[in-house]
Amino acid sequence: MRIGAYLAHPRPGSFNHAVFGTVVDELRERGCEVLAHDLCAEGFSPVLTADETETVEAAQDARDPQVARHRAEVGTLDALVFVHPNWWGMPPAVLTGWVQRVFVPGVAYKLGTADGEPVGLLRAGRALVLNTSDTPADREHGEFGDPLQRIWAACVLPYTGVDEVRRVVFRTVGDSTARQRAEWLREARTQAAALLDN
Repeated sequence: MRIGAYLAHPRPGSFNHAVFGTVVDELRERGCEVLAHDLCAEGFSPVLTADETETVEAAQDARDPQVARHRAEVGTLDALVFVHPNWWGMPPAVLTGWVQRVFVPGVAYKLGTADGEPVGLLRAGRALVLNTSDTPADREHGEFGDPLQRIWAACVLPYTGVDEVRRVVFRTVGDSTARQRAEWLREARTQAAALLDN
């Protein structure tokens, strides 16, 4: 399998980095070709340009070679992995910008009319989203309605043709112990391996 793995966290040595490294290692040990991208370390610019705002017509060729490379890669993937913290109920800006600049019409979906139903173009049938959070689960669900679940599993990935979205949240990170983090890394490894199940 050819899998794209994307990390969105600006601080080297973060627990997100540990999760990302664990997942990439597990997938490679199982024989996968992993295109691993630390978006912050790579300096991916999240800023959408005026000519990247089309929603119906196929996007123009990207002027930014980094964006062009990501667009070309994403269409070749069998699965996607996203690792990021929950910041204000959203992914970090670098990943939000990545979605907006890479998941464009003609690459990730096609749309006949502005109010029509999208047709997903990605061949990746499944995705794994691993989040860290400092918000307790009952508050996340009761007070906020778990916005990251809606973003990934209802708004973004099904639109592109990714039907199977699994999301796991490691919480609360700020007061976690070394033992708890080790257990979370084992869980991340298990979830990565499950991407390969038929």
